[in-house]
Amino acid sequence: MYQLTEEEEWLCKQIKDAAFAVHKALGPGLLEQIYEVCFCHELTKRNVEHHRQVGLPILYDGLVFDEGLKADVLVREHILCELKAVDIVNPLWQAQILSHLKLTG
Repeated sequence: MYQLTEEEEWLCKQIKDAAFAVHKALGPGLLEQIYEVCFCHELTKRNVEHHRQVGLPILYDGLVFDEGLKADVLVREHILCELKAVDIVNPLWQAQILSHLKLTG
């Protein structure tokens, strides 16, 4: 099993705290885009480097394609945050993020 570093533990805490702060302040019912910009603002307040709507390269058959795969938020170049504004988590989204990780190597 993978053991998180102290930095990764800290980053995970900041990400979780930022998400909870946005959820608590805004509640449900808004567009993902609104939650995303507020989530990124919370990360900025916590001095967490991040980028929104990052195009991710697809690694396939020894080639790199820059076609259509985007991460909602990429934290410190190695943590993908896929934001959802829904009541129920769809198992398909877990497959989506696992596919993102696989395709990007």
